[in-house]
Amino acid sequence: MRFSFLFYEPIPTLAELDRRMRILASLGYQGVELSAFHPSSYSAEEIAGLTQKHRLPVVSFLTGWSYPNEKLCLSSPDPLVRGRAVCRLNDYVSDAARLSSLIVVGLMQGLRSDEPDLTIADGRIVEGLRRVARTAQDRGISIVLEPVNHLQVGFNNNAAEVAALVERIGSPAMSYMLDTFHLNIEEHSILEAIRAHGPRIRHFHLCETNGGAFGTGHLDFRSVLSALDQAGYSRFVSVKVYRVPDWEESARSTVEFLRAVGAWGS
Repeated sequence: MRFSFLFYEPIPTLAELDRRMRILASLGYQGVELSAFHPSSYSAEEIAGLTQKHRLPVVSFLTGWSYPNEKLCLSSPDPLVRGRAVCRLNDYVSDAARLSSLIVVGLMQGLRSDEPDLTIADGRIVEGLRRVARTAQDRGISIVLEPVNHLQVGFNNNAAEVAALVERIGSPAMSYMLDTFHLNIEEHSILEAIRAHGPRIRHFHLCETNGGAFGTGHLDFRSVLSALDQAGYSRFVSVKVYRVPDWEESARSTVEFLRAVGAWGS
């Protein structure tokens, strides 16, 4: 499997991104996942230079920053807000296309406080993502919808709901992904969800059940990675550790943990 490392928060400067990518490459990671933000302090072309320098591709861009920071929401009752959300996602698609990266959409769906009616919200989300998917298809990249737990997103919280929404959008540029943190909250069985959806997903987040360092929760990493392998999943697995402030220590300890369970380099 190919492992990438996910940065949940935006990296503010190109110099810092350069430093982090150098460290990840030296540890043996094969990709990096970044959080998109606006306005960015560096261009997609500058990021592309770093991917060549470190031989470390940008696997995908998270888009959730724009929900709390720009108040952009696909389910908003305000058509102007929804329109700006689509425009921002299209901006991210344009940057991702320069790097052949995925775009991950989750938080920008909004909360029930944005739109309490599930049917209305889903209709707005479908409409907005269809528009973004057209741009993504034209640019030759994919959007993946992430099933995020109900405490963080108001809609499409489990894998089956997201798969159904993707089917409803009906674009070849639109797919979905899984994240073990959210699977642990929303699914009856993490492994059953992976077996059912693994052959169709285009991205995967590997996260401990408590969001902390690997091995501090109760995720059965061996079984999860085995289920992914048996499902025929051959894309990147992004390491996600967001409750530990020292990302470098997290990156190093994760390599040691995955090597101990026989996953690193397999």
